[in-house]
Amino acid sequence: MPHSISSPPEILTFGEAMAMFVADTPGDLSGIEGFHRRLAGADNNVAIGLSRLGFHVGWLSRVGTDSFGRFIQAALTAEGIDDRYIHADAQHPTGLLFKERAQGGADPRVEYFRRGSAASHLSVDDARSVDFQALNHLHATGITPALSESACQLSHHLMEQARAHGASISFDPNLRPSLWPSENVMRSTLNELAGRADWVLPGLSEGQLLTGQKTPYDIAGYYLDQGASAVIIKLGPEGSYYRGNLDGHEESFTVGGCPVAEVVDTVGAGDGFAVGVISALLDGATARQAAQRGNLIGAQAIQVIGDMEGLPSRERLQALEAEQPTA
Repeated sequence: MPHSISSPPEILTFGEAMAMFVADTPGDLSGIEGFHRRLAGADNNVAIGLSRLGFHVGWLSRVGTDSFGRFIQAALTAEGIDDRYIHADAQHPTGLLFKERAQGGADPRVEYFRRGSAASHLSVDDARSVDFQALNHLHATGITPALSESACQLSHHLMEQARAHGASISFDPNLRPSLWPSENVMRSTLNELAGRADWVLPGLSEGQLLTGQKTPYDIAGYYLDQGASAVIIKLGPEGSYYRGNLDGHEESFTVGGCPVAEVVDTVGAGDGFAVGVISALLDGATARQAAQRGNLIGAQAIQVIGDMEGLPSRERLQALEAEQPTA
């Protein structure tokens, strides 16, 4: 699927990318001397995953005019991401994070240095040059609106404009409670944004916290009542649950997870899941195939160190799908 770099992107994601320093060895970060630099950020993980599958993807953000900002821009360009909507901010720094090397499939502890970052100054103004006519799909996360009031306004604006121009919209709540002033503000803001999306992709515990419902069926019902056409809930190793009316009638089912020999790094699993679901639906696949591909790519993501290193090329994905037992 070659695309002309002069043509505007057909898929857009937006948010904050950070330079990430991953500890070389396990243990408390205070005692670690060696780190490897990588790229972090949920929405740019999704952008990279979709770009590797051959989609023409743009990413909208602000980065500092520092070495980390240049690193992020170069890393995304190398992945084939269209960088026309990345704004360099000379006033504010690029965000950083440090991640410990967790063992035994545990979630690694992370320390962020992102307050006052360039991306926290994102605003509606940064979307002025976006060509919404060219857009087929917008992917939004719940992290961007948590960065600041102006970034929250940008989230609403992009989702409104994408909807008005006929693009499909996916939304991953990606809860980051520490970034929000309160749980109530987080809940009301994210549920309002989810109400602007076609495909809502929460984890089970996220869905329970946001909706107050207990079962996957009722969590999905909450968002379908708000106007979503599909809700695909991540169940961790158990796979995923789908309820929606994508294929012309309402249906619900669970798709079992893909077995993984060793969990190396759990961060990025949800982004891999989103890449799978979104790419499958944009490819014209059925809801069941989309949930299966979400599980498959999510399982790839957790078998490597780093957030997006396990995201496959189109060729690799086809090989992985060919190896799957047929349902």
